[in-house]
Amino acid sequence: MTDIKILKRLFNDYTKKYILKIFLALIFSLILAASTSSIAWLLDPAVEKLFIQKNQSLMLIIPLGIILAFSAKGLSLYLAKSIMIGVGEDVRKAIQVDMMKNLIKADTETIEKKHSGKFITNLINDVNFMTGLVSVGILNLLKDSLTLIGLLGVMIYQNWKLSIIALIMIPLASFFARFLGKRVGKVTVQTMDMAAILNSYLLEIFRNHKLIKVFQKETYETSRADNALEQLKNRGKKLAIIYARSSPIMEFLTGIMIAILIYYSGNLIMSGEIAVNNFFSFLAAMMLAYQPVRSLATLNLTINQGIAAAKRTLPIIDQKHNILEDKNLNELEISNGTIKFDNVNFNYNSDSKSVLKGVNLNILGGEMTSLVGHSGAGKSTILNLIPRFYDTTEGNIKIDNQPIREKRLSSLRKNISLVSQETTLFDDTILNNIKYANLNATDEEIKNAAKLSFSEDFINSLPSKYNTLIGENGIRLSGGEKQRLSIARAFLKDSKIILLDEATSSLDSETEKKIQDALRSLTKGKTTLVIAHRLSTILNSKKIYVIDQGKVVAEGNHNELLNNSPVYKNFYNNQIQKN
Repeated sequence: MTDIKILKRLFNDYTKKYILKIFLALIFSLILAASTSSIAWLLDPAVEKLFIQKNQSLMLIIPLGIILAFSAKGLSLYLAKSIMIGVGEDVRKAIQVDMMKNLIKADTETIEKKHSGKFITNLINDVNFMTGLVSVGILNLLKDSLTLIGLLGVMIYQNWKLSIIALIMIPLASFFARFLGKRVGKVTVQTMDMAAILNSYLLEIFRNHKLIKVFQKETYETSRADNALEQLKNRGKKLAIIYARSSPIMEFLTGIMIAILIYYSGNLIMSGEIAVNNFFSFLAAMMLAYQPVRSLATLNLTINQGIAAAKRTLPIIDQKHNILEDKNLNELEISNGTIKFDNVNFNYNSDSKSVLKGVNLNILGGEMTSLVGHSGAGKSTILNLIPRFYDTTEGNIKIDNQPIREKRLSSLRKNISLVSQETTLFDDTILNNIKYANLNATDEEIKNAAKLSFSEDFINSLPSKYNTLIGENGIRLSGGEKQRLSIARAFLKDSKIILLDEATSSLDSETEKKIQDALRSLTKGKTTLVIAHRLSTILNSKKIYVIDQGKVVAEGNHNELLNNSPVYKNFYNNQIQKN
């Protein structure tokens, strides 16, 4: 996407709706331009009437006029800035909402391809630069262009010959700014990349702080942090230096222009072609024009930064999803809840090897079925395909003989509960974490879910009970407590299909027995697919599938597999018996 197309996109999608506010800012910019120009013009009668003619009657009027002009300038600038800051913040929110909406709806694959720290950088830093195009770019374009036009009018009115000399500075400044703008755009992208890496690193530090301490890697991580911060500092320093370079060059150009004007105007004064009062008014107008000229010259830098940020951000907003909710599809209707895998193949991308190869499963409706196998065999992938976190590469998955890809996604997922070994909790209260499964649930229903998951005792032992804040991902809770809250959510959702991925892995033996009793109650009459390394779980299953290297190598009950499947026997001897 070209720079022009990006600017058009930002205007049409995010800025156009605020055109009336921008028009109001334009009105105040006109007042600002008029008041600034009047300040320069008033120096003409001030010098002529007060200093040369010594007119007493204008002794108060002209100073009061100058005060009013400065007051109007300050007030109009404040109002124009306030309006455009408000527009900029509205645009910021709109962009961030679109980003968040697309990220929340994004495929699991999209999220897993990019580190969360980079998304944070896109959401905050990049959007800040994009917002600058509105709050800074548009405002400066309006007020500085109009102010410059007004001051040029004063300059031409006083002496057109001197005005031609002054106008030479504008294209020189623009050429210089265009050169700097390209450098700024390149360095800005590099700086944002470094900021994204640093964000990712910080998230890892906070997430793994216990690991760092137990392995005594504080010094090592401090060194890594220092290197990352050093690179970010260098990028930031480079960007600041590029900006700083504009000052001496602009000052140099301005100095040359003023020197030339003083020399040339001196000759004009001595020849009588221009009066002293006209010269002072002209000089004041030119000096006041310095700021808008410089601002317009550096506007290119703001534009390049915003465009560089947009090139990183807009692809996130435009990201197409492979797994979509099609409102035209029929609802999935579950009666028995039988799940079938028909010759399913799956790989995460076209370049990777197949994770599942010709998998055929018949998961009995209303019964518990287990998947066993060594780590990396493909068990978790099978679970992820049922709620369509991913779609099959080949083959079909059917529920009650209905292909799930031909049914509405929402109707599929509302009938599925997932309890994973990687428990996910929010930095919120215990009540809200359980309630997440059903936002319309009553307090009584929530407490019942906690009771069934054996969470009630530890919740009531906390000072604030259900209103206890548990910290980021439940950091204030033990592994077993977090797992029980996850199971409580499953109870509250009361789905027809239950997926359990090492659901009791974080529990001690006593608690596990209670949870197993609770899970038997939860899964009674429901289709349950469980991945487990615990014998107690496997023995409750009507059928067990043995998965090895992405294939189903055996199926049957526990006793049958012990006698007929070497893979299962090896798995049982090496892992299950140890537990």
